[in-house]
Amino acid sequence: MPAHTASPRDLTTPLHQSVPAAEATICLTVALPGPVDVPASVEFLRRNGDDLLDRWDGTRLVRVLAVHGQRVPVAMRPTDGDATPSLVVTLPAAVAAELDQDTLRAAVASQFAVPPPSWASLLGADPALAALAARSPAIRPLSLTDPFYALVRAITAQQVHLKFATAIRARLAQRFGREYRVDGEPVFALEPEALSGAAVSTLRNLQLSERKASYLIATAEAILDGRLHIPTLAALKNDEYLQAMTRLRGTGRWTAEWFAVRVLGRAMVVAGDIGVRKAVGRLYGVGMPTELQVRELTAHWGPAAHIAQQLVLETCVRPTTTGPTDRPSGS
Repeated sequence: MPAHTASPRDLTTPLHQSVPAAEATICLTVALPGPVDVPASVEFLRRNGDDLLDRWDGTRLVRVLAVHGQRVPVAMRPTDGDATPSLVVTLPAAVAAELDQDTLRAAVASQFAVPPPSWASLLGADPALAALAARSPAIRPLSLTDPFYALVRAITAQQVHLKFATAIRARLAQRFGREYRVDGEPVFALEPEALSGAAVSTLRNLQLSERKASYLIATAEAILDGRLHIPTLAALKNDEYLQAMTRLRGTGRWTAEWFAVRVLGRAMVVAGDIGVRKAVGRLYGVGMPTELQVRELTAHWGPAAHIAQQLVLETCVRPTTTGPTDRPSGS
């Protein structure tokens, strides 16, 4: 499918719901479990454009968190210093009033994965990885708190130019999302209720393929009818989890593994991902390894696999805008 970079404003008139543009806000500072380099960890969000859902402009991250089933629009500015990082968080006062402050702070802080105790010993045993960590010690995976958005992000990026995938998500946001405003910026959250009732032809008008349109509708239905239930999935062992996820239409092993990393925070290597294969090959000087070879080369990463994977992707491969998958550099 050819690349497409049309502005979202050129698209079909949206049917989203909006909240008032002018609304009282509050600010709070949330300490993060360091070290974490927030700008380097979220730079991938703007690498292929703006999907209106996860918005990073170089100084501020605007997104809608899912906190115990509640939508929480936030604008977050990182403070200086990777060793003792924090985020200055702005959110609507009315939303903040409905949340326990400790719960809100925990949700903000947990967006960035914390290296497990085995991280230090892994670096001690792997000189190649240790060299990367010495240069970029605080790159961390960014979590996706909304499982529906996480799957939409993966499905739209399958086998297309990543800039095109970003433009598609912006169209979906405008057509089927709910708009919030925080810190003077609009940001959207996708609603499964709206997409579950959509016609394939409507999604085709947004330049989705018929197959992907049907996948998105099926995913929305799975969210709503409970087949995609996060507590249940989180309780499964890896093999059981992969079996459960790959039963969903449009969700293969690649999507299931990225979902596990980004939503569930599991230590998995997405070995079939082209970007991961290329990065691991460069790290260990083996060219372009197969999926099986990647699994063998990274088996020793163990509980720190998700931390190592993000570091390797962001430092070993200059992110590209084409590929059959939506890598962390574009997911």
